[in-house]
Amino acid sequence: MEDLLFEERADQIHRKGEKPYQMSCDRESLAGAVSQRACVFCGSRVVLYPIADAVHLVHGPIGCAAYTWDIRGALSSGPELHRLSFSTDLQEKDVIFGGEEKLYQALTELIDRHRPKAAFVYSTCIVGLIGDDLKSICRKVSQEKSIPVIPVESEGFKGNKRAGYNAACRAMFQLMGTGATDSISPISINILGDFNLAGEIWIVRDYFHRMGIEVVANITGDGRVVDLQRAHGAALNVVQCSGATIDLARMMQESFGTPFIRVSYFGVEDMAEALYSVARFFEDRDPRIMERARDLVREELSTLYPKLQEYRKALQGKKAAIYVGGAFKAFSLIKAFRLIGMQVVLVGSQTGTEEDYQELHDITDEGTIIVDDSNPLELSSFLKEKDVDVFVGGVKERPIAYKLGVGFCDHNHERKEPLEGFVGMLHFAREIYTSVMSPVWRFVPRKTSRSGNGRSSRADGHCGRLAGQSA
Repeated sequence: MEDLLFEERADQIHRKGEKPYQMSCDRESLAGAVSQRACVFCGSRVVLYPIADAVHLVHGPIGCAAYTWDIRGALSSGPELHRLSFSTDLQEKDVIFGGEEKLYQALTELIDRHRPKAAFVYSTCIVGLIGDDLKSICRKVSQEKSIPVIPVESEGFKGNKRAGYNAACRAMFQLMGTGATDSISPISINILGDFNLAGEIWIVRDYFHRMGIEVVANITGDGRVVDLQRAHGAALNVVQCSGATIDLARMMQESFGTPFIRVSYFGVEDMAEALYSVARFFEDRDPRIMERARDLVREELSTLYPKLQEYRKALQGKKAAIYVGGAFKAFSLIKAFRLIGMQVVLVGSQTGTEEDYQELHDITDEGTIIVDDSNPLELSSFLKEKDVDVFVGGVKERPIAYKLGVGFCDHNHERKEPLEGFVGMLHFAREIYTSVMSPVWRFVPRKTSRSGNGRSSRADGHCGRLAGQSA
């Protein structure tokens, strides 16, 4: 690697096979490194934002609300109040004299105008500095308007993005246990950690419905306040994004006795195992549930596998890099790339835990670079060193890939096509194929420097044939 590595970050980067495994993580981002990780406020906002029938009010300068507005493309099957971004727009005068009166007026006006089922009020850095009492204002408005008004303690300077996840979980937990549960089936689940990007939670809910399972609450994609209030009545919590919602699952287990399992809906292997894991949990209550799960998987794979083999022929031996927010996606992506014949040579996340990185180490190939909370300089250097063909990341990683002449796949907030479920695996394979095999890479510096290897000429022509077949 080029001499771009910050010495203080050496223990957050591991090259498998060079030395015994050891990784440091969940640390404060290094000042000056331009970390890809976001702040506490952003972490809380991305988790709570998809609750579609609540008001989301940012108490702080307008820039905080603008930065996180529509940060996830979370779709709703009904109300879309979450698509509106509200802020108290604190000014210099408010910083000097306090913003509590402004917050009270904003809350009462928004509730009167939009009639939400609840309101979440996010504190930002400046609010933590000037000392506004969010809790008392929220309590006062809640009593006056007879709806839950919940403070989200998310001052950006308090930690990192993971601390924001925890603040969001504590806010949601205040709604738990306040709704009726008498009509809930004994074979029921809550879906935690899915944000319904491109409508993915609807695909997963349909799978569970076909198995005979009731989904009580989506937490938080296409979420509803009333469902959160009765979520404690579900028999099982199924947690996908462990970083974002595992704290809520643990709170519910401790307070309501609700067990939880961790799953992933990305890729064939993990999607099938998610269904089987839930079926195993309910086998004593419904002896035929595993049979229905197997029939569902068999039916989906019978149409999926033949199509995947076409992409595998073209992509065999290509190299991929992964840098995502939650490490759970990285596990599934490694398996998905192997299914289509590609090798993962770089993998990292913004919010991975020690357990996450240990698992990444166990499932990756020798020579793979594993990185926590990376920055643009490191990522650029790793991509060039490993000579990757496609980079999977989010909106902040896209410019890095394109500047280096590397194909890119958005696997984060902004995607418009579902990548979860069995059908999502087909969409993923098609997107990777069209990115890697596009003839445009013949005209960018990184590819043209590989004279004589023939890779660009093979990409030209083949892409058009297979893309035409799959259209």
